[in-house]
Amino acid sequence: MSNQTQETQSIRARIESTLDTIRPALQVDGGDVEFVEYNGDDGVLQLRLVGACGACPISSLTVKHGIERRVRAVVPEVTEVQAI
Repeated sequence: MSNQTQETQSIRARIESTLDTIRPALQVDGGDVEFVEYNGDDGVLQLRLVGACGACPISSLTVKHGIERRVRAVVPEVTEVQAI
């Protein structure tokens, strides 16, 4: 396994671990977040909000001011979080 592949897997594991700390708050409101893709070239993490969170009118604020801030604090390789 190449170093880049190992690094990407390590980053993904840290992202997933961070998302696991966020999930309970989303699940209380009937929603959740799914990891879609992490691009190591530009540091962009793509997530999907599901359930009540997917249709919530303030979901973009949840992603930018909640999830992105928390993920970037733990995983500095992530430069941006996008909801798809």
